[in-house]
Amino acid sequence: MKPTLSVANVHKSFELGSGRVEVLRGVSFDLAAGEKLAVTGPSGSGKSTLLHLIGTLDRPSSGTIAIDGRDPFDLSEPDLARFRNATVGFVFQDHHLLPQYSVIENVLIPTLAFRERREGTAERAHVLLEHVGLGHRLHHRPAELSGGERQRVAVARALIRRPHLLLCDEPTGSLDGEAAAAVSDLLLELHREEGNILVVVTHSLELARRFERRFELREGRCSAP
Repeated sequence: MKPTLSVANVHKSFELGSGRVEVLRGVSFDLAAGEKLAVTGPSGSGKSTLLHLIGTLDRPSSGTIAIDGRDPFDLSEPDLARFRNATVGFVFQDHHLLPQYSVIENVLIPTLAFRERREGTAERAHVLLEHVGLGHRLHHRPAELSGGERQRVAVARALIRRPHLLLCDEPTGSLDGEAAAAVSDLLLELHREEGNILVVVTHSLELARRFERRFELREGRCSAP
């Protein structure tokens, strides 16, 4: 079965002091393998919250999220962690690389979380790093890389498990114009090659325009940009 993502009437609220703040108010959309979606909107509109829910890092207050036809929140916490590791890749604005490890070690970290057969993972890490233009930097530490290079390592790390769903939260937000364009090109190129579902949260309208599907979040609701 091809990967799918279904978000149906999702609400998310948080307790704040003596009150309750509703961040998402009935967000719905569907995506299939090979599709990509850009989510824009002002700061505080719920973009990152939505991404965390899709990535199973948090649970919706109501509504449903289905990945590949199943509700991941029906799983136990250990099984949910395993599902997330195998199914979802994350790229954040801050690359979150571990400074004490080399480039290739950082890319391989998601493969070490569970005791599973790992044949071919080192080879895939090499291939991905070659593809992102860092085949000559395998044993460098993050501090020895530029911001754009560190973000390219983060992209390779996100793809190491061949996730069905790739989620990116402001992946170019901390980069200068040239590096941002390079990372944007890379994300879209690898998305075409991998055939996954790509969801990008971004303030960059230039990046969002490169997506066939996009919507804007305002006051917790989605609308055409």
